[in-house]
Amino acid sequence: MRVYLPGTIGMLRRLVADGRLQPPGGTGFALTPALRESYLSGDTEELEYVALLDAARASLRLIGAAEEDAKELPRRVVISVDVENATPRPDLDAPVVKLSGPISYEDVAAVHVDAEEAEEAVRAAARVVDAADLGDPDAEFVLGEAEDHELAWYAPQELPFLLDLL
Repeated sequence: MRVYLPGTIGMLRRLVADGRLQPPGGTGFALTPALRESYLSGDTEELEYVALLDAARASLRLIGAAEEDAKELPRRVVISVDVENATPRPDLDAPVVKLSGPISYEDVAAVHVDAEEAEEAVRAAARVVDAADLGDPDAEFVLGEAEDHELAWYAPQELPFLLDLL
């Protein structure tokens, strides 16, 4: 199953250094039966993109939690992995899955990261993501500014080079 894990640049550094990573709370996002049922139409690629965007929004929460760490770059990160140990959790949300253990570098199919131009918008969105989820229209606008930035795609073998450039 393809699972989209929210992350941070610091988490990517740990993944490269250790060769494995425990996703926070074991939580990821995927094209689950519940997600498929919640849409009237959409092919697999479109619905997987929905799961990826949910992971990108969850990445904002991780960035907000790490905000006091001046070394943490404010860039959304989504780690796409292919794993067998994902259990759907529709009680949490349609695309949510739980992983039973850490992922290894070999599980990584791709990495999606914001470009430098998105940093200001991501930093602002990380501060208001919860308010946006609760319906605050001003916070939704700020969140939309960050979500307007497309995530860049990187192959797993490019990850060490990307991190060296940051």
